[in-house]
Amino acid sequence: MLGESIALLVAVLWTTGAIFGELASKRLGALPLNVIRMVLTLIILGLALWFMAGHPYPYLADGETWLWLSLSGLMGFGFGDYCLFNSYMLIGSRFSQLFMTLAAPFAAITAWMMLGEHMTWLGLIGMLVTLTGIGLSILGKEQGTSEGAVSSGDACVASRNKKTHLAVKLPIHGVIFGIGAALGQGVGLVLSKVGLEHYTATAPLEAGMSSMTYPVGGTMIRALTGLACFLLLLIMKKKVGQLNTAIRDGRGMHFAFWATLLGPAVGVSLSLLAVQHTSTGVAQTLMSLTPVLIIWPSHLIFKSKVTAQEVFGATIAVCGAILFFI
Repeated sequence: MLGESIALLVAVLWTTGAIFGELASKRLGALPLNVIRMVLTLIILGLALWFMAGHPYPYLADGETWLWLSLSGLMGFGFGDYCLFNSYMLIGSRFSQLFMTLAAPFAAITAWMMLGEHMTWLGLIGMLVTLTGIGLSILGKEQGTSEGAVSSGDACVASRNKKTHLAVKLPIHGVIFGIGAALGQGVGLVLSKVGLEHYTATAPLEAGMSSMTYPVGGTMIRALTGLACFLLLLIMKKKVGQLNTAIRDGRGMHFAFWATLLGPAVGVSLSLLAVQHTSTGVAQTLMSLTPVLIIWPSHLIFKSKVTAQEVFGATIAVCGAILFFI
């Protein structure tokens, strides 16, 4: 049960980190924030590796380990986090994390394609249930006049569909970014598993080293790739000036630090440790509980309106993710 317990802890950390991530992204912007997060992550992980292994970098990792974990960083951090923090700005952390339940089916499909893990009928049903839950949460029967914006915290918009009387609360760009974030996390997790398996098989720990050296070192490799991606995007989009402005925002940097510590530094490292001690599917399913865990704190902090249908839909979506891996 060690892997399952760690995965559940990761869900709690990611819930808290998502709240700080939304606060930070709305102050600093998605791209500058991700550069800051990757730099802070590398500093934190470098100190951790120095303490655990005597070197501030994953010196035991060979070329193939770097390849697989770099590809994981490209998908998980470079693509996934770019989408995630843009979705925070557009639809808020609560709905963004709801779309992250799709990471479980994406992970399973990728594991089937790359590792030969078989998809079951329950898995296919789970995918349908997850999509149904997401649909229930973001679509609601409209009664009377349009609600308008649901809340500033969720950055939602409402629009009337005269034929079906559905109130579509989320902007399409936010939805696309949310799905992209789930794709990045799901695919990135499988690539991480491949990289870590090679890492542990080819680089035995030296005397006195902690077993956490593997997941922390793996996360550092992923973060280096993520930083390279975000710096390249920052330069290509000519937004280096925004980074300078963001660094001078003390409150935004405070939020960024906690989003980093709870997310890529501690949360992601523990997620890799969870994958080492249980199956990819079980780990991803437990880590997908964030959309349910985040509902109440999001309501308290952002004063976002939460309906019974949205809670029900989020719960159904998580149940679908769980079904996917039974």
